[in-house]
Amino acid sequence: MKRSKSLKLALMGATIFTMTACDQPDETASIFESVDECAKFEGQDLDQCRQGWEKAEQEHIRTAPKYTSIADCQADFGPEQCEQAPQQTTSGGSVFMPMMMGYMMGSMLSNGTRSNVATQPLYRTKDDPGTFRNADNQKVSTKTGVQTVSRTVTQSPTTKTSTIRRGGFGKTAMRSSGFRSFGG
Repeated sequence: MKRSKSLKLALMGATIFTMTACDQPDETASIFESVDECAKFEGQDLDQCRQGWEKAEQEHIRTAPKYTSIADCQADFGPEQCEQAPQQTTSGGSVFMPMMMGYMMGSMLSNGTRSNVATQPLYRTKDDPGTFRNADNQKVSTKTGVQTVSRTVTQSPTTKTSTIRRGGFGKTAMRSSGFRSFGG
């Protein structure tokens, strides 16, 4: 292959990589552990904070990882960090899910428009308790308040309501759609 052709291909690859990276800018999001914490933060409205919490609770019921036993849930999230899932999310039998440890919602931007951040619940795992994670087990942040986060963590969770059955040494959980790890 001629050198000029190799150079053109290399430049095309670099251009595609740059364009892909530019398509995923960061987002401004508000991350809080409670409605009270949100309401105390400058620029946050109490009604907005309540609505964000309520929407995150609804998403929590829909998207939280579900386990067939409390021990399996606690293996990923820690003692006293799991709860029984509401009956409307199960098809019989007991199902457990982690407790919601906070929530993320879109933040008001300077031009008065809402960002594309999906309001969603946040969790903390036993192996990484200082980091908020979304229902897709992506690291979101280690702090609360209005901040810039990766766009990849701001999308609505893809987690389905399938139940996780533990496998291996407590790090890998089998789901109907494949394997998933909720460890650190």
